[in-house]
Amino acid sequence: MNVLHIYPKNSELIHQHVSLLVEGLKQSANVQVADNNKSFYAQARDMQADILHIHGVNSMLQTKAMRCAQKLGIRYVVTLHGQLEPWAISAQRANQRLGLLIAQKDYVAKAYAVISFGKVETSAFKTLGWNPRIEEIRNAVITNTVSQAEMAAQTFAVYQKVQDSNTLEKMDANTLAALKAIIKVGMMGDKRWVDTTTVDPRLINWRHLMVYAEHENIVNYTDYGIRILGLSAPLIDTQKIAAFFPSSYTRPKPLKEVVGDYQGDQTDYLIRIIRYVLKTPTLLGAMELTRELYRDNVDDDQLAEKLEDAGLTKSAARLIQVLSEFVMLDEGYMPIDPIDDKLTEKLRNNLKNHLKI
Repeated sequence: MNVLHIYPKNSELIHQHVSLLVEGLKQSANVQVADNNKSFYAQARDMQADILHIHGVNSMLQTKAMRCAQKLGIRYVVTLHGQLEPWAISAQRANQRLGLLIAQKDYVAKAYAVISFGKVETSAFKTLGWNPRIEEIRNAVITNTVSQAEMAAQTFAVYQKVQDSNTLEKMDANTLAALKAIIKVGMMGDKRWVDTTTVDPRLINWRHLMVYAEHENIVNYTDYGIRILGLSAPLIDTQKIAAFFPSSYTRPKPLKEVVGDYQGDQTDYLIRIIRYVLKTPTLLGAMELTRELYRDNVDDDQLAEKLEDAGLTKSAARLIQVLSEFVMLDEGYMPIDPIDDKLTEKLRNNLKNHLKI
């Protein structure tokens, strides 16, 4: 993991804190520091930083660092250093105070995590309502209730939690291709449905893939697909891996829990599933709908007619397009022709960004 710490060089307390952190993190991560805006952009780019750790919030240096993170697509963590506590804000002149709140609110809100040094600071920050992802880690510079090693270990745990959030966004092309193949085989129960030569287990980021499967509640399918493909995957207890989720996130449920069981009329059952997946698009729902479309008792003509009667033809056609992309629905099992337009893109983004902070 590559981490770049950015902090103002005119603060001795922050400098001491960063120095302790950097020393304590050396065994766990590749760590660099920057204390001026002339160097951190190039450093972040050249070291291919996974995380920018920005210290403090009351100067333009930190604002520029947050802009840098967003421009480079790097996740960032902010340690407050007491600078948003009421006494710190009130100590500034009125015009400075307003400028701080306007300039920093949006950037702090988009931080993957915010670190406070104790309960008082946590409470003050929660009152602002800027970011719910607050982690409390005591500062070894000013208290003996935590050691340097403990502070570093707790901070690294926050970094790992950030890295284990929305792992779909971080997957490389090889892992994405493998994910699709594993999903398809897991759904169909037969590896002949995919080109197995495109799946090289040595090129797969297994942690990204398996954590994503856990968060989308498709582990049963991915485990089955991995087993059928005979891939050698590491043992990772994904249920014990911490992550951040968007406030709207709820763990996807199997369709039978929300739509009900199949009761003899496959067409009506498919209409119910399509309505639900359009309303609440999840990868699990997309996969289970796709499995139903592969069943022998599907009457494509009848389904197309019922979709027309329900005014769902275009919406379902967009969903069919997305199923072909995400779960490799084959053309021969599409009850209607797919549509790819702006509303398809919206549906595609809803699925892709399900776990996005």
